[in-house]
Order: sequence, then C-alpha cells, then structure tokens
Amino acid sequence: MRFTCTKNNLANALSLVSSVAAKNVNLPILNNVLIKASEQKVELIATNLELAIISTVRAKIEEPGEFTVPAKTLADFINLLPEETITFELSENELSVACGKSNTKIKGMPTDDYPVIPNAGEGVGYLLKAGALKKGLSQVFASASRNDIRPELSGILFCYDTEKDKELTMAATDSYRLAEKKIPVEQGEKSFRVILPLRTAGEINHVLSLSGDEQKEDNVRIILSDNQIVVNYNSAQIISRLVDGEYPDYEQIIPNNFKTEVTFSVAGLSKEIKAASLFSSQAVSGVNFEFDAVGGVIKISSVSTQTGAYSSEVPAEIKGESNQTFLNHRYFLEGLSNLSADEAKLEIINADSPCLLSAQKGENFKYVVMPIRQ
Repeated sequence: MRFTCTKNNLANALSLVSSVAAKNVNLPILNNVLIKASEQKVELIATNLELAIISTVRAKIEEPGEFTVPAKTLADFINLLPEETITFELSENELSVACGKSNTKIKGMPTDDYPVIPNAGEGVGYLLKAGALKKGLSQVFASASRNDIRPELSGILFCYDTEKDKELTMAATDSYRLAEKKIPVEQGEKSFRVILPLRTAGEINHVLSLSGDEQKEDNVRIILSDNQIVVNYNSAQIISRLVDGEYPDYEQIIPNNFKTEVTFSVAGLSKEIKAASLFSSQAVSGVNFEFDAVGGVIKISSVSTQTGAYSSEVPAEIKGESNQTFLNHRYFLEGLSNLSADEAKLEIINADSPCLLSAQKGENFKYVVMPIRQ
C-alpha cells in the first residue's frame, strides 16, 4: 500500500472516525482505524461493532492495500504535521508516514481480524436538510435517558408518518423531561418509526458539524432497512444498528389544556434561574416558580440549608390564573437553552402536572418538564 494525500483531507477524515475507535480490552483491534486504499479512493473506517463510520479521503494512490493502526496515535500525530503533502507506505507490520523532513513508522495490525463492516445494502431512502437535522438532534439529545434499564428510552425516536405530514418527528425522554422536534422531509414516501441509539445520534451530529468545509452539502441521505440505518453526508457514511424495542406513546403525557400561559424573556429568566440554582437543595435541585397573573411577574425562589436562600422577580405576560410549580433547575435551563428565540412560552395546569415549554413564535419544538413533588 502506498498513497499520497494532503494533511487537511486526512485530518478531517480522522476527526470523523477516530471517536468511534475507543479503548477495547477484549478486542484491541477495535482501537485501530482501518485504512483501505483501492484503485479509486482511500477509506478510513472505524467501528465499535454497534456502529461504523467510513470517511473517504481524496488521494493519489500508487499501490492499493489495507492496514490498521491505532486511531488516537495516528490522529494525534497527523495534527502535529505541517500543512504539506503526506505519503503513506506499508512495510510488513509498520505504516511509514513521511511529511516534509519528518519520517515516522507506526506499528499496527493486519486486517485479518478486523470486523466485517455491514453492507449499506438496500432499504428505503429519505432526504433531509443537514442544518435542520443537526439542530433537531442537538435540541432533543440531552433529554434521552443515560440508563440502559429501558434501552428504548436510551435512544431517540425517529418517526415519519406520511398520512399526517411531511415531517420527521424526533423525540427523547428520560421520564423527567421530554423534548420533541419536527423537521421537514425533503424526499421519502414510506412511513417509519424507529429508535436511533444515542451514541449513533451523537456521531451523526459530530459528522454534520465537522464534515467538509467550503464544500458542505445541503442534504443528508438516509437509508432505512429492518434493523439498520445508513446516513450519508459529504464524504462520510455512518452505518448503525437500530434499538430493538417499542418507543412509548409519549404524546399522551404532553398536556393540551392549560390554566396558565406565561410569556417571558429567555435571557432574563435564565439568568435568575442560574442565580436561584446556587441556593437550591442539592438533593432535588429544585427552584420554586410563582406566576402572579395580577402583578404580571414570575417570582423565583430557592432555599438550601447549606448555602442560604434566594428570591427574585421577572416581568412576564401571564394569561389565565395565577399558578405555581417546583422544577428541577437543570432540566428547565436545558429546555431554555435549546430555544432559538428571545421569548418563550410556558403553559401550566397546576403544581402537580407537567409544564410545556415552547418558543413564542416559529420554532417547531416542544419541551415538557415534570414538576418535583414536594
């Protein structure tokens, strides 16, 4: 194997795949990135057996071949090289890397024991706007459960119903809060309801953030089969298993009828919640909110036996009854941070019912927070 490429092309490709090659004691070869040079292209491949990322690098190929080297070592070393052309050449079980006056040999392993990457295969294809998918994943990601007791909750629901609309619904919940985002589907004629592993969602977001610079594509191409999703964007391809299970009917917990509607400044309320969080009990991380419909203010307060007490008021437009609720400040702040709006709307039934947070205008995003029962 012998090929030549630019540092930037290789560094970009390594940044996409190296995060998947994690430390694995049982299968050390999974710590490696597979470099596969064919007559037409060079591919960098990494897998953790649940998902794989393939990134294509533009290169001048003099001799085809394939080899695996430690992903972290290669990525860290390439980032230290000057902005020049790099030549790779395989000699026995060492990969020679020459750039400028530098010539390094990296020990690796042959590809015999490297796992077979699943074929992208056939399936149903869909087209999404890359920017919309990236933003949507970012908005719902934090709400997914980090506990594997219920595997279906440790993933993100992807639901597309052609009878309702031409929108992809993404939803995530950990039973304490729930996030739902809808984005348009540019192409796709068949309904589906699948659960995307949280790790895969994170890698898709990573690829959408880093893949390409001046030649970024506008669209993401997705192929779905029975138990697999394939995501193609720019020069990267992600192949992942889907979570086996049925996602709960989360729409039942999104309230419809409210007694109080509160409109407020996102920046103003966020600042006061952060201040109140310093004086909230560490056991529950709770902050109390009183919505004074007569005075037109939100009264925020918190008490801690360790740090003291805090109270403040924020002006707001309040329709309906005066009300109150006791919420986890971290969950509430996460919801506010995911709104791309200056003003937000909070809808409440009573202190024992879920609250619905949304942007005052425009954004197709819902965020439900369960109250802390006192």
